[in-house]
Amino acid sequence: MSTTYRTSLGTSDLHSIRLMGRDLSGELMGEVPFGDLAFWMVAMRRPTPGESRLFNAVLVALADHGFTPTVIAARMTLASAPESIQGAMSAGLLGGGSRFLGVTEDAARFLAEGLAGAGADGPRADADYDALARELLAARTGDRRPIPGLGHPVHKDGDPRTPVIYRIAEEEKVLGPHLALLAAVGRVHPEILGRTLPINGAGVCGAALADLGFPPLIARGFALVARAAGVLAHIAEEMRDPIGLQLYQAVDRNAEYVDPTKE
Repeated sequence: MSTTYRTSLGTSDLHSIRLMGRDLSGELMGEVPFGDLAFWMVAMRRPTPGESRLFNAVLVALADHGFTPTVIAARMTLASAPESIQGAMSAGLLGGGSRFLGVTEDAARFLAEGLAGAGADGPRADADYDALARELLAARTGDRRPIPGLGHPVHKDGDPRTPVIYRIAEEEKVLGPHLALLAAVGRVHPEILGRTLPINGAGVCGAALADLGFPPLIARGFALVARAAGVLAHIAEEMRDPIGLQLYQAVDRNAEYVDPTKE
């Protein structure tokens, strides 16, 4: 009995490579941007020009954000194992969790679940979205759960990426219910939380990816695809101008040993 293993992505033979049903070297290379190809391979359809612009804006928005813990982990791993670029890359991506990068998925899920709970008709006007946002926020605050997509440790007065994503989505007519609901969360949360927080870049990117048709579980994957470019850039910089050992020495020289037997 023969066994087959199905895939609709790529295949190759002696003389050719086919990807998404197209000849890789003859039809795709030099013709399809990498971002569009990533969209195509996951969604199993090519993005429209408007979708492509928004999707690539999301990837750019998530590529790098300075000396985050994930980047520091990558640099430190390279300092420890300079022969293992794959180890440094992996270290830089494994920390994409609930505080960094994972918010993209968390926000997409929060918004998708909220819209699903609103029923088949769903919200249509701003007032409807505001009412739904109030319900979701009240439930979250009642359970003392964080609000995905709100707040930023640095951009406390407003994340500069957020208005750009909304502008592009509006210009390309791809602003859908997830971005609309997140905007409503941004409008109504001060009256419920008693303070004003910015809509962060990871959250708005999660909403944009959801409006592009990607399920929440895939959103973090795209955040990691984007951040891989930033991690690689930091690794390249670490090779040119290393700081990994400096970071290690700074911590080591300022470490304070606490004798557990004397506490």
